[in-house]
Amino acid sequence: MKKYLIVLAILSLTLINCEKDDICVEATTPNLIVVFKDFENQTDFKELSSLTYWINEKDSIVLNQTIDSIAFPVDLTQNNTQYIFKTSDLKDTLNLVYTRKDIFVSRSCGYKTIFEGLQNTSNSTNWIKDITINNTTIENETAAHITIFH
Repeated sequence: MKKYLIVLAILSLTLINCEKDDICVEATTPNLIVVFKDFENQTDFKELSSLTYWINEKDSIVLNQTIDSIAFPVDLTQNNTQYIFKTSDLKDTLNLVYTRKDIFVSRSCGYKTIFEGLQNTSNSTNWIKDITINNTTIENETAAHITIFH
């Protein structure tokens, strides 16, 4: 009988000391959402049939599909990011500056970074005609942060 009580006690202690599995289901560091609109009629989306983009000194990504918006990663190690966009034979550069703010999400997710004070410090105008910053804080991916008119 004592053996059963000892086994039951060990089993009970084992179950009590188990931690729940931590799975991160909350939002993490958001991407920069960019929409492309027509410069002539600024309420209309204007699709791109092909786009190559990259962050300065990083690998390029080629999109061979029609898009009117895209999500870009933001550099977590710097307070600025330089994006290069290429469509057809025209290339433009967009320089963004911001302030990084790390926020503790949970034990399972760790920290996420939000970006505040987003500003366009310079851009070239080969195929991009104008840029508007819609939201100066990047804390989620529910709405566009930047509109590029072309």
